[in-house]
Amino acid sequence: MKQLTVKKTIEINVPASKVWDVLTNRELTKQYMFDCELISDFKLGNPIIWRGASDDKVYVKGTITGITPGKLLQFTVFDPNAADHYEDVPSNYTTVTYELSSKNGHTALAVTQGDFTGVTNGEKRYNETIGGWDSILPKIKELAEK
Repeated sequence: MKQLTVKKTIEINVPASKVWDVLTNRELTKQYMFDCELISDFKLGNPIIWRGASDDKVYVKGTITGITPGKLLQFTVFDPNAADHYEDVPSNYTTVTYELSSKNGHTALAVTQGDFTGVTNGEKRYNETIGGWDSILPKIKELAEK
């Protein structure tokens, strides 16, 4: 069975520190992540939550599984409100990885999310995730380059 992993990269014309701020600053995340604030202390093994800025509802939750400030942020994710009501078990979580690499004041942001092969409704969730990142990444770029 082939892996269902989303991989996207976008070039952003600012230093990695600016992109990192856009990825981790709750005031900025709500501008591109469907009005959700990112709540975390960014410590390995601790929670990461996307909470609605206007309704305080938890839309996505997970755990930090890897972090190197300014370079790498990796975490598990699960949507507790999915329309299909997936069971909140480890096998239904996917892993998101943000990797930043800099060259001449520009930053490549690589995003990987998966593997959706073993999760409930994996192919549907995989396809939805592709569309989600296609809309989010240009907004991250625009916000970072402001």
